[in-house]
Amino acid sequence: MSDITTVPAKPLVPGGLTAARLVQENVSATLTVAVPAARVFAVLADPTSHAAIDGTGWVQKAVNQGPLTEVGQLFRMDMYHASRPDGDYQVVNKVQVFDAPRAIGWLTGYDKGDGQLEFGGWIWRYDLAPLGPSETEVTLTYDWSAVPQSIREYIQFPPFGPEHLINSLHHLAELVSGG
Repeated sequence: MSDITTVPAKPLVPGGLTAARLVQENVSATLTVAVPAARVFAVLADPTSHAAIDGTGWVQKAVNQGPLTEVGQLFRMDMYHASRPDGDYQVVNKVQVFDAPRAIGWLTGYDKGDGQLEFGGWIWRYDLAPLGPSETEVTLTYDWSAVPQSIREYIQFPPFGPEHLINSLHHLAELVSGG
């Protein structure tokens, strides 16, 4: 079952869209899967599944193998992007939303090399709406409304095409369906 639409999303972080802001600073896609919300949430809360879900191919593998369990939890991911000097890099994610089995989301950042973490202001969020005991509407939102100007000077947002969210949701559907 796939009914994917891209729709404007509500602001997910402080500093989100306001009446004074005319530019949409988030994108969303929605897909209905024939799986209970708890199963979908369990896959999303497992960082080792994120590379299989990713629609860009940038996510390579989870550095931290344990499940996500709470707001504030950090988890690192090995990444690859051809625009980087050697291609490989690592991100640190910080769980911002953890409401099992309804919503999960994280900010993405990096370790500055001295143990200090810096987050760029963008958030990935999945909202799950049960449509019955074995069907869930999944909405994936990427929100960059809190990204400071200093980062916007060298990264274009969103840094991927519109197909990324749709691809990610299809990968998630295959994973949770056992396909």
